[in-house]
Amino acid sequence: MNYSRELIEKTIDSKGYKYFTNDNYDVNIIGVRNSETEGKVTNRFDDTMTLSYKNEYGDWNYHEFDCTTDPGTHWVDNILNERGVAILKPGQYRGSHKIRLHQGKYEALGQKKAMSIYRDCNLDGIYDLDESTVREELIGINIHRATGKPGITSSQVDKWSAGCQVIAAYNDFQFFMDICRKASGIWGNSFSYTLLDSSDLLDE
Repeated sequence: MNYSRELIEKTIDSKGYKYFTNDNYDVNIIGVRNSETEGKVTNRFDDTMTLSYKNEYGDWNYHEFDCTTDPGTHWVDNILNERGVAILKPGQYRGSHKIRLHQGKYEALGQKKAMSIYRDCNLDGIYDLDESTVREELIGINIHRATGKPGITSSQVDKWSAGCQVIAAYNDFQFFMDICRKASGIWGNSFSYTLLDSSDLLDE
């Protein structure tokens, strides 16, 4: 997808969420779930992770990365929790993440506060976003990468996500984390994450 920083900011403002506008890498980490899939389990990186911030000179920077905000086919079909596979509910989660090791292996953004999670257990190939299943959970909804191979982009989600927000390309994720480390050095090791549906995005 190709959105724009202005469109993302306009949508965030319309929902009453916080959009950070300070200089010096006060980052906005905003995922956009692809509504055009109509909830089907595609097993593809067909969502978008956006990163926007002002640099030390006050100039806006905006980046988009292919990602998934949904669990992959493997965990949809092989449920880890009796209540069902985890699907993050759209919303803004202030101070929800920090830089730490993902599965003890490499630096990523790890969940540090409870987030609203749907649970789907009926194995019908559709993400069932049933409000009655929503709970506030701290279960490791991390923001991490798929492939560990430099220069490679993963094409299928498979086991890469059981509910995490996962960036498809190794190089994209490295860039993403470089900016997050800069931000952490200035603002502290705490990051907010916002998840939108693409249908929420306002016309420019």
